[in-house]
Amino acid sequence: FRNICSIQNGAMLSRRLFPLASKSLQRRAISHKAPAHQKVRILKSTTNDPLFNLATEEWIFSEMDTSKPILFLWRNAPTVVIGAYQNPWKECNIQQMEQDRVTLARRKSGGGAVYQDLGNFIFTFLNSRQDYSQDRNYEILKRAIARFGINAQFTGRNDMVVDNRKFSGSAYKLTADRCMHHGTILVNLDKEAATKYLNVNKEKLKSKGVDSVRQRIVNLSELNADLTYDALNATLVDEFLKTYDATAEIEVLDHSQLQAIDKLKKFYDEYNNWDWRFGRTPSFEHNLETRFDWGIIDLYINSEKGRILDVKLYSDTLYPKLVEETQKALKGETYDSAGISRAMDKVSVALAGTPAEAFVPQLRDWLISKL
Repeated sequence: FRNICSIQNGAMLSRRLFPLASKSLQRRAISHKAPAHQKVRILKSTTNDPLFNLATEEWIFSEMDTSKPILFLWRNAPTVVIGAYQNPWKECNIQQMEQDRVTLARRKSGGGAVYQDLGNFIFTFLNSRQDYSQDRNYEILKRAIARFGINAQFTGRNDMVVDNRKFSGSAYKLTADRCMHHGTILVNLDKEAATKYLNVNKEKLKSKGVDSVRQRIVNLSELNADLTYDALNATLVDEFLKTYDATAEIEVLDHSQLQAIDKLKKFYDEYNNWDWRFGRTPSFEHNLETRFDWGIIDLYINSEKGRILDVKLYSDTLYPKLVEETQKALKGETYDSAGISRAMDKVSVALAGTPAEAFVPQLRDWLISKL
């Protein structure tokens, strides 16, 4: 196919080509008012799979030559992405996410928890350590947004705001020879969904985890209806090229071909691994208390790396075997709805034929509702 679109201070010509440098890449040529020497790379994802996109970003970071600055553009289907050292049970409503099929992803950089959907623009700058400039990257972003009449400001360590309302946050990853700066820009994010899945107050939860900063947010489309995902994509690419006085080709990353790359598949398996997404969490003590018709339940759970290490259950129930079997079954299980269901199935078997067997479904439903 062939499509032509214009952008301010330059023209963008898009056409799909056969792979040039790699079988995993398809390229779209860009003409820009600059010397005809390609000094940068611009990559764009064609999938909205958050785990695959994170794996692709990791592959780009670890494998690609950083002698040329790289800009990677992508966006995700509904997902909550947490920082490397955050506690998902504190930061997210895990039960609601499971019901709504919202992905939980853990990135390898620090920072707080963010909700993402197709109204969220994601960028990644990659440079050599010698050429890296965080200020330069922020200026590229600021100029791209200013072309829509929006005066963005930097605040704190990693936020961009308009009138003290946050629309962008960033995180960073540095190694001996390369640096990555990635972040999000709210274009038309579902704010209600963000409230629904993030920052749920847990009952009597004590944690050593890193708290996410809670701030008022704004979608840039609220400030200028002409600022769409595609429009911002075009202006950011243009400002990136201007900054480096460069001409480049947008390299459209073909999802099906990327799947055949062994190293990228390895990264995907890591990001998709349950132990990575849920298991890398700080130790915490979770105290749950309620009253059923058949007795009080006062439950204490010690958890680490997404698994229940120890359980102490207090109750005035007349059926102590319910307490004994519940403690035994929960210990060692994964701290999620599937693990609790497996544990309570074991309790049902142990209590089969006793009056307490009828209490197990109530206890299971209550425990899962408290995730």
